[in-house]
Amino acid sequence: MVNSLMLDVLIIGGGPAGSTLAWALRKSGMDIAIIDKEEFPRQKICAGWVTPAVMQELNIDLDDYADGRVLQPITGFRISQLGQKQVQSHYAGDPVSYGIRRIEFDDYLLQRSKAKLLTGRAFKRMERIDNGWRVNDDINAKLVVGAGGHFCPVARAIGSKGVSEVAVAAQEVEFEMTAEQAAASTIDAEVPELFFTPDLKGYGWIFRKGDFLNIGLGREDKHRLSSHVQDFVQYLKQQDKIPQDIAEKFNGHAYLLYPHAIRDIVSDNVMLIGDAAGLAYPQSGEGIRPAVESALFAARVIEDCHGDYAAAQLQPYHELIEQRYGERHPGPDLMERLPLGIKQLVAAELMKTRWFTRKIVTDRWFLQSHQEPINMQTMSQG
Repeated sequence: MVNSLMLDVLIIGGGPAGSTLAWALRKSGMDIAIIDKEEFPRQKICAGWVTPAVMQELNIDLDDYADGRVLQPITGFRISQLGQKQVQSHYAGDPVSYGIRRIEFDDYLLQRSKAKLLTGRAFKRMERIDNGWRVNDDINAKLVVGAGGHFCPVARAIGSKGVSEVAVAAQEVEFEMTAEQAAASTIDAEVPELFFTPDLKGYGWIFRKGDFLNIGLGREDKHRLSSHVQDFVQYLKQQDKIPQDIAEKFNGHAYLLYPHAIRDIVSDNVMLIGDAAGLAYPQSGEGIRPAVESALFAARVIEDCHGDYAAAQLQPYHELIEQRYGERHPGPDLMERLPLGIKQLVAAELMKTRWFTRKIVTDRWFLQSHQEPINMQTMSQG
């Protein structure tokens, strides 16, 4: 890398948030670079499904993407509380979601971003300079955008971490099944299966994408997480849903749930997007769609700033986030204040009904079907 690289925008993190921001600004005339400690393509822990709304917001041609990559149509879900009978929902017509592999998806988005790619380079430090920041001693940027996930170093560098954040910890594994395992699998590739825990602290899943199998479990309470995961895996084996001989090396990650993520997402010459801003949906924990949408909002605001990235000029980004996802709530809401025993009894009964599992769990929590996709052209005019 050349010394004293001069940039308009430096994005820290090459995941969907960072690459979407660069892609959305590709015609702006700005000098933009993405720095990431990993070389791409790289493995990324994630259940890995995206709704058609995400593909529409990213203007992805599905036929083009599916050429040489996994794009698993999803037409239904099987949902239950762990140990109860599963309830299946089927959606006629076009797929309601798609299974993707993050090693492919993230690389695809990054390569089409048209930004300078500084991969294999870790973020080390940033310090204030006139009209911006100096990063790693040799990159000067007018605006630094943190897109490095839950543990984004930019959020840490500016002290943008609250004391009441509720993080979900998850462990999962994705592997390619052998021919024998694939032939014996009882999992319908078009129907992911979700298993909510009786204590209402999280859920597990099993999801087949062609010959790849993804298994995982996430919880708001990370205490004894590995033990919970092991119990879940044993349950799936007893139900003959997964091979008895899988390699059970699960990897972990964490993310913040939007309502209770108390961190500043704008500061002078700094923005946070995606999981770095704590935008995961509270019920499903999905972070890809909020990552993409926050990047599109950020792109609009950045262009409107015309080079002045003071916190006051960046504040409309915060307002767009709240308009889309609602105001954050530092404390528990009404439902969270109900006694646990009552919530468990009600949840156990609701999870047995097709109405609740489809209309609330899948339609609202996982598919976010009540939210129309963001239209960049309309947004830029508004």
